[in-house]
Amino acid sequence: MLLRDRTVIVSGVGAGLGHQVAAACARDGARVVLGARTEANLAATAGRIDASGERTAWRVTDIADEAQCVALAGLAVERFGGIDAVIHVAALDGHFGGLRDADFDAWQRVVDVNLFGTLRMTRACLPAMTARGGGSVVMIGTQSSVAAPSQVRQAAYAASKGALVSAMYSLARELGPDRIRVNTVQPGWMWGPPVAGYVRHTARTEGVPEAEVLGRLTGRMVLPELATDADVAEAAVFLASDRARAITGQSLLVNAGELMR
Repeated sequence: MLLRDRTVIVSGVGAGLGHQVAAACARDGARVVLGARTEANLAATAGRIDASGERTAWRVTDIADEAQCVALAGLAVERFGGIDAVIHVAALDGHFGGLRDADFDAWQRVVDVNLFGTLRMTRACLPAMTARGGGSVVMIGTQSSVAAPSQVRQAAYAASKGALVSAMYSLARELGPDRIRVNTVQPGWMWGPPVAGYVRHTARTEGVPEAEVLGRLTGRMVLPELATDADVAEAAVFLASDRARAITGQSLLVNAGELMR
């Protein structure tokens, strides 16, 4: 078990990637502290991954609110004595469009959640990680921050995640002396609720079978299928574990080979 007896905070726990990350952490032995804005999602995931409630805790958390970030970190310390890793899944990814039609107030909200929210939550965890003698920060980024997809336009989301990768390098250097590692997982198209919804919507809009829309996506991959939410979760668990003890300041693409760097 890669995370046996470790305490891991997972932010942004919903029905998709956040749930898969939390489940993978629990499977690999972690005590998991869950944060998200929706109470029902937190309760559902906690019940599914640990029916006993002995190895999970959760608190409604909006990472745009610093006090709520501090409270989630405090819950981890109160229940389990410390923090060994934080995996940042929480993000605002529902804003679409480019520069010509940009609503910069909306862009500012995206940046506040995706960049500053992640940094707020990270900072809230630092005292407990430092007291532990080290830890791991894993950020979920996006392939879109380095190669914009042609199928959808999400310039604000891509820019915010690109800024987060830039911040990662500085954080890795700043926190490294305390043995706190900072890395990013960058998914491409990954099969889960959001992409399934995109495939259904596009198929209905164009009047074509869902298999045709899915085929357009998989046709871009070196491997003959999309990565899944679970695949991305496995990468996050690896980076949170001691098997990645000498890895920091790195971005790992999980994209079935669509883009190679």
